Amino acid sequence: MITVNMQATGANIRNMMKARDIKVKDVQTVCGFRTPQAIFKWMRGDCMPTIDNMIIIADMFGCTMDDIVIVDK
Repeated sequence: MITVNMQATGANIRNMMKARDIKVKDVQTVCGFRTPQAIFKWMRGDCMPTIDNMIIIADMFGCTMDDIVIVDK
């Protein structure tokens, strides 16, 4: 069964942000969050972005959602 590896996905989000010089505040603004806590939770692998937010960050990163999400097979 295929499962999402939340910790690896979070690390991937963090690394993709760093590689593109995207700040947490940038993601916060584009996603419409009042605080950055959700983004830090994503980067720690505590939770995943919603589909809507995943589409937004994939667009910001210039990639697909498949490039962001890490799965275990």
